Amino acid sequence: MTVSLVTGAGSGIGAATATALAARGDKVVCVDLDGARAAATAADLDGAIAISADITSEDDSDRMVERTLDQFGRLDVLVACAGIEISGNALDVDVATFRQVVDVNLTGSFLSAQRAARVMRNQDAGGAIVLIGSINSQIALPGATAYCSSKGGVLMLGRALAVDLAPFGIRVNIIGPGVTDTPMSAEMLADPELAPTFLGRIPLRRAADPAEIANAAAFLTSADASYVNGAYLPVDGGWLAG
Repeated sequence: MTVSLVTGAGSGIGAATATALAARGDKVVCVDLDGARAAATAADLDGAIAISADITSEDDSDRMVERTLDQFGRLDVLVACAGIEISGNALDVDVATFRQVVDVNLTGSFLSAQRAARVMRNQDAGGAIVLIGSINSQIALPGATAYCSSKGGVLMLGRALAVDLAPFGIRVNIIGPGVTDTPMSAEMLADPELAPTFLGRIPLRRAADPAEIANAAAFLTSADASYVNGAYLPVDGGWLAG
């Protein structure tokens, strides 16, 4: 039995990832700040449970892992999908907003990974962790100072974790989604001026379906990726290649 914990499982990439992992037979723990949304995702998955948790809280991060162990007795996979995006030009974004974005996207990913790894290191089979970065882990876009900073941090966090945790048989990899059809991107994709600008930069000329990101997470947390560690995998329709 493989037990997988997915943060941000209430919608978007997180919900799609929980669905993909359950489809391959995992017992999935759906975590979201919005407990009702987490429960809605879990309700459609065989044997899944839902937990409401704030990933920026040390106590909540401990609690979601403890609940996982109470329910299933082990933890094999973590996919840290929870994240936020708040736009703001570098000259105008306030410090509180900058800290909020970094706290959720970077510190939250760290806490989730650290707490999961503390369990995985005591298991014979180790474990697999996937962090959700962005194409903005490598390139900057206008008006996204806080977001780009946080996702750049996620990339280096994942690489540092990959080095530190490898002796315990724990693999850590990072996915860099491009434009994806999620609630976070809904406003931009509905904008008749912005949408063509962004989609026009993608060689495939379309946004990703969340399931396409989830499929990459499923691969990286599978035995087929047993020698993949510290990798950054763009799933961006070719944006970074163009």
